[in-house]
Amino acid sequence: MTYIEIGEWSVMQNAAQAVRTAVFVHEQGIAPEDEWDADDATALHAVLFDERGKPVGNARLLRPLGQVAKVGRMAVLREVRGHGCGARLLQALLREARKQGFKEVRLSAQRTAESFYATHGFTVMGEPFEELGIAHIEMRLSLV
Repeated sequence: MTYIEIGEWSVMQNAAQAVRTAVFVHEQGIAPEDEWDADDATALHAVLFDERGKPVGNARLLRPLGQVAKVGRMAVLREVRGHGCGARLLQALLREARKQGFKEVRLSAQRTAESFYATHGFTVMGEPFEELGIAHIEMRLSLV
């Protein structure tokens, strides 16, 4: 059975880095120095583990001041995509955002994942943009 653990970077770092390195660095070609940032230290990290305890998915929830949280660094290993892993991670972080009293969640979606987020109620805001050579779009979801 798969399971999700949610915690601070100090606890989740090794598992989160394994997934993000495989997806963002190796698969998408993002430079390691662009993948890791100061937000990791303050974010809440969700990692999905398979039945053997191997990390297969990751996402983080940034909790800035105010009523708006941000989901980021959502990644699922290629071999388990299409099996609901991303949906489980996203729902876990949305539950956490609601529990913490946030009114809205935003994210910068890679354009290839825009329809995935739309099926979970996110709507586009603003114009497409490029980040590290990858097309993105800002999206948001009201929690009220």
